[in-house]
This record gives sequence, C-alpha cells and structure tokens, in this order.
Amino acid sequence: MRNLDVTTLRSFVAVAESGGVTRAAGFLHLTQSAVSMQLKRLEELLGLSLFDRTGRSIALTASGEQLLVYARRMVSLNDEVITRLTDQAYEGEIKLGVPHDIVYPAIPQVLKQFHAAFPRVKVQLESSFTLHLKSEYAKGACDIILTTETGVDQGGEELTVKPLCWVGAPGGSAWRQQPLKLAFGRQCTFRPRVVEHLDEAGIPWDVVVETESDRTIEATVSADLAVHTMIEGTEPPHLDRIDHGGALPDLPAHRINLYGAERGGGNEVHDALVAMLRRAFKAPEPVQLRAVNKN
Repeated sequence: MRNLDVTTLRSFVAVAESGGVTRAAGFLHLTQSAVSMQLKRLEELLGLSLFDRTGRSIALTASGEQLLVYARRMVSLNDEVITRLTDQAYEGEIKLGVPHDIVYPAIPQVLKQFHAAFPRVKVQLESSFTLHLKSEYAKGACDIILTTETGVDQGGEELTVKPLCWVGAPGGSAWRQQPLKLAFGRQCTFRPRVVEHLDEAGIPWDVVVETESDRTIEATVSADLAVHTMIEGTEPPHLDRIDHGGALPDLPAHRINLYGAERGGGNEVHDALVAMLRRAFKAPEPVQLRAVNKN
C-alpha cells in the first residue's frame, strides 16, 4: 500500500498555484532543492510525470492536472481537521483596502484561500479609490492596501506593472465617435494621464459620466454610451478590450503596489495574507525544475 504525504502534496499545490519552485519554496519556508526533491519523490511514488519540463516555464501534465484536484482537497481537509481539533485557531480581524478596478478576479480567490487557512479571522474588505485608500492607510484605518499608481511611495512594494487598456461594450462603436465620450470616477488616478494622451494625439474628448460608482461607469460603458480605461486583465466579462488598431493612443503602464507588509510585526496571520496577495498579483516567473531521472 502506497501512502501520499500531505507535506509533499502541499508543496505540489504551492508549485502549481504559484507557477514555480522558487516562489513556492519562499511561501513554504523551504529551500528550492527541498521542494524539487519532494516533487521528484511524488512522481516516483506515483510512477507518473506531473510536470511538463519542455518549456521555459512550468506546466502540469494531464496527470498533474488530475492530481492537483485531489491534492487541494486533501491539503484542505488536513488543515480543517487540525484547525477544528486544536485550540490554536487564530481569531481577529484584518482590514484590507483594494481599488475597485482590481478586486476581480484575484481578490475573491485570495479571500477564499485565506478563509480556508484562518476561518476565525475576519477580513474586512474596503473597496475604494487609491487616493482614499492611501489616506486611510496613513491614518491606520487599513492594515494592508493595494494601490494602482504610476510610481511607488516609501514603504510600498511593487507587485506588477501592467498597461492600461481601452474598454467598451462588446461589439460597440462608442470608441469611433468624436468627441470621444469618457466615463470616469471622480477620484480616478488614470483620468489625468488618459486625457493627456488624448490631447497629445489631437483627439477631442468629453467626460459624459463622472461618478463615485463603478457600477454606473460599467452600466454606461456596457450600453455603448462611453468608453473607459482599466488595467489590462482586470476588465469584467461584460466589457471588452477595444481593438482600435491605433485609432486611440496607447496608454501608460501602471503599477499594482502593496503597502503594509511590514505592519505585521511577525504576525503569522498578517504575513499569510500578504503572501497570498503577492502570489495573486505578481507576474509568473520562469521556473527551473530538476530533471527526473527515469532510469
């Protein structure tokens, strides 16, 4: 009878979800060689290749994808048993601030993962504009915040850099009209640079919606009454990235930054949430795995 080891499965899941041995090793507080050895032993135990090592970055084989489903369930069940049967469960509250436009798709996944690990800790999510979140953070009203900025202030950590993109209604034509109709939030940090690029391109524009509500913006844009800009990859399913073929100006890249990593003071719960946010937003890195000798 062969038995799977939960520690090894946890390493397998971490590598699969983080996209690499280096990042997984940091999260697990193990060396890269230890994680690589665990993966090798797991493949030898099962007699299967779990990773496709032909490319520059990591990829799961069909067997690896199948195992990942079971591994997540086994690790989750192990953690649930430990949490429920011991008196070491953490309790408390963390206030997390995230700009409206980068809540999806990453934050729901982070909250789900965090709740599974710390079911008695409440994460109070505040969704607002970057300027407001930084003000709240400076007053101590938020423990951790994410921001969208062109730079990064002292104490901040750059997670990734992504370009802004034009978004509109699926199959819409609002982007073809002049003056170009725009929908923006009143405190949107993207707006000044967007209109600056439009002016430089000689494209007339008109802000037809100026609101505090992202729902109002999305409703207006999805009705093809205006266009909007978002960080690439964060656009909701009911809006499309506009393939304008150069008719609209390219927009500058923005950083997704994290503030508050150092406020944990070694608190495991705080540090775990920070680590999850880093994994969710940092760009995948190329991964080098040890080749498995099948002989």
